[in-house]
Amino acid sequence: MNKPIEKQIESIVEPLVKEKGLELVHVEYVREGAHWYLRLYIDKDGGVDMDDCSAVSHVVSEMLDQKNPIPQAYMLEVSSPGLERPLKKEEDFVRFQGSLISVHTTTQHQGFKKFSGNLVGLINDEIVLEYNNERVAIPRSIVKKAHLELDI
Repeated sequence: MNKPIEKQIESIVEPLVKEKGLELVHVEYVREGAHWYLRLYIDKDGGVDMDDCSAVSHVVSEMLDQKNPIPQAYMLEVSSPGLERPLKKEEDFVRFQGSLISVHTTTQHQGFKKFSGNLVGLINDEIVLEYNNERVAIPRSIVKKAHLELDI
């Protein structure tokens, strides 16, 4: 529903985030109760801190005030993607090869809707995982969510 706004915001703010030496991981525009929230998730090697979030919030807020791409009032939040960071871009599937990840699908695939395993990579637009020496290839077209998983 809000994907067009999220894509528009991403194209506006990604260059600003990169200028700060950071990566824009994800943009989320959601309504919770009576309020709208624009959430930007940023990251860098070693993780982000409050100063990074504050700097991005300031520069993004100014740019969004100028361009005014969102018609209604909203609250801007900038934060780290957390330990279970989402995997969205092709680069994410290269960067986190070998990491434990979780993949949730929109429909059943091989009898399941949730998969967990070590990321082999993104091959022919399929997320390939290995678990117990077996590989499973999950088409990205049915992926609802993919994220890093804590290895406890």
